Amino acid sequence: MTEQDHVTVNDPRAPVYSGGGHQYVFYGRPDWMIRKGVESLRIVREDRARLADRFVRPTGYRDAAERLEKPGSVVLLSAEPGSGRRAAAIMLLHELGEDGDADGEPVRFDELPATDKDPAKGEPPFSPAEGDRYLLDLSGISGEESYAQAQRRLAVYRSQVREAEAHMVVVLPSGMAHAHAPDLAPDTVELGRPRGTAVVTRYLRMDRIPFRSGDLRNADLQLLFDRSPMRELARFAGLVRTARDSRRFGTDTAGWLDQALHAVTDRAGEVREQMATVCATPDRALLLTTAVFEEALADTVYEAWHALMGKVGHKEDDEATELARTAFGESLRALGIERGPDGRLRFERLAYADAVRTYFWTNFPGVRDDLRDWIGQATSLRGLTADDRTNVVVRFCERSLAVARPDHLFDLVVRWAGRATGTSCDPLAVQALELGLSHERFGGWFRQRMYDCVRSGSLSDGLARVLIAACVQSLAATHPDQALVRLHHLSVRKGRVGLEAGGALLGLAGRDRVLYRLLIDRLRDRIRREQREPEPHLRLLTELLASSRAPDPPPWPDLFLGWEAVFSQPPTEHWNPLVRGWLNAAADDSTREMALGVMVRATHGRTAALHRLYAIACGWAGPARQTSRAAVAALFWQHIDDAQYARTGSSERGGAGPRTTEEAP
Repeated sequence: MTEQDHVTVNDPRAPVYSGGGHQYVFYGRPDWMIRKGVESLRIVREDRARLADRFVRPTGYRDAAERLEKPGSVVLLSAEPGSGRRAAAIMLLHELGEDGDADGEPVRFDELPATDKDPAKGEPPFSPAEGDRYLLDLSGISGEESYAQAQRRLAVYRSQVREAEAHMVVVLPSGMAHAHAPDLAPDTVELGRPRGTAVVTRYLRMDRIPFRSGDLRNADLQLLFDRSPMRELARFAGLVRTARDSRRFGTDTAGWLDQALHAVTDRAGEVREQMATVCATPDRALLLTTAVFEEALADTVYEAWHALMGKVGHKEDDEATELARTAFGESLRALGIERGPDGRLRFERLAYADAVRTYFWTNFPGVRDDLRDWIGQATSLRGLTADDRTNVVVRFCERSLAVARPDHLFDLVVRWAGRATGTSCDPLAVQALELGLSHERFGGWFRQRMYDCVRSGSLSDGLARVLIAACVQSLAATHPDQALVRLHHLSVRKGRVGLEAGGALLGLAGRDRVLYRLLIDRLRDRIRREQREPEPHLRLLTELLASSRAPDPPPWPDLFLGWEAVFSQPPTEHWNPLVRGWLNAAADDSTREMALGVMVRATHGRTAALHRLYAIACGWAGPARQTSRAAVAALFWQHIDDAQYARTGSSERGGAGPRTTEEAP
């Protein structure tokens, strides 16, 4: 069982086509994150299934699961840090059943903000529905005042979850039992720590690593298993797999276990010892460069090394020629760096590069700005492959966020986005932003920066495209409501980027009834509030209300509200395809004939709107009154007649055919 840093979500079930412009297709977390072994911080179904394969139930888990089964239930978990309490919360929700209700509609699986000071603003209110599942992780809360605020927020969530018959699991902070509200006690369950040996055994089996029970009885391993947090045990098992896959550390499990044990227990101390003897700037720069660009070609690392020395202000001896300096290969060997048969560089010891990066970012805060600028430029080196660049982005992200500098990562997002040409979208910028969004601690910070950017008038097209891609590929899987808000802001921009964002927005709303309803409400609100310039929102709303985008079966109350907003405005060019589309739908499927009456009622009898609907139907039916369309047109005209009669109170009615009316301008 691992205590993963995961954030929420409604997982996608099919590719998403965003209409005109770029097509964004995604399945759960981005493929590059999976290939690079990046731990996704989402709770998409694929990640939950992987966690389920490796999960070891702690004591108290069964009690929590039984309590959570009841609709409207809220379970609070009390456990020590490192016990896998977050993973347990995720699994409790996951094991409630499939990600759909009795009618096959997806249920939400979201993480809720822990405090009222959640940095992501401008979002829709919390509105749970029956069967939805929510995680509230308060484990990061410290201080009685902060915890008191979190409990007030918890009280609101709990009330709404119970009323909606949803489910919620809350991870309580440790060491704060004295500050728990009394009414929390009946819903609280104590969890124990699972056996470390059982956790590692499960991981090794899932990774198909052969081992004997005696392999795990080493005293040092037992100490690790008994005392380490679940996250550290998951890392240990991952390093065993890495040792096996690298084929550099023998062919027996005992050797892999030994390498992994040293990697998690000794590497930090080994780096400190090496740094005590390596004092020259070139040598330290070469250590750091190799740690960041490990597995890249030696010549490319050489270029990056000299770029770093220039960035930190090191001036080489002008009198010494290249041939007079120490050979590059000798410098590598002296530092414990090997050049493989493929020409790529790597440290001799497993996970040594991780420890080197950690050492420099932790102990040299004064050069972090230089490192950011160096990474921003060095990723353009010609010798780097796409995988090399992704590795560098992942490593820089890990270190920048570990030292609480999310601004450094976003600076590079902006920088890389700006170098895109035409309608392209810089992949490194997207990857960096996705990593920031998926971070447990700083995900909200990145969502807020995105929100600020999309509301800015100075946003470049390159950055706008990166934000669109991040919304569709990442944010839509973890915080779909927030992705919708940001795409909406981008969609009202002028030009091609606005159209691309609009296509992505409509594609996102079209795959989820809740999002569909939310976008209708949001667009209606904007049309009312921006009477002087409602056109961008009106255009989006009419496209959203098209028969081809409506969920099946159509949500008639939602469509009525949307059509009501459209028909409250003066007739526009958007009316024609909207109405004709639903007339076609009614002609092809009798179950959609209800659209005819709903559309007419949405006009509230306004003469100009009724005249326009009548004229559109006349054009659609054609002068020859095609048999296949005549019945639908006649029914539509009848609804229009009824609406006009109800408005005027006239007792005289026309014949069976359509009334002659004048088209409104």
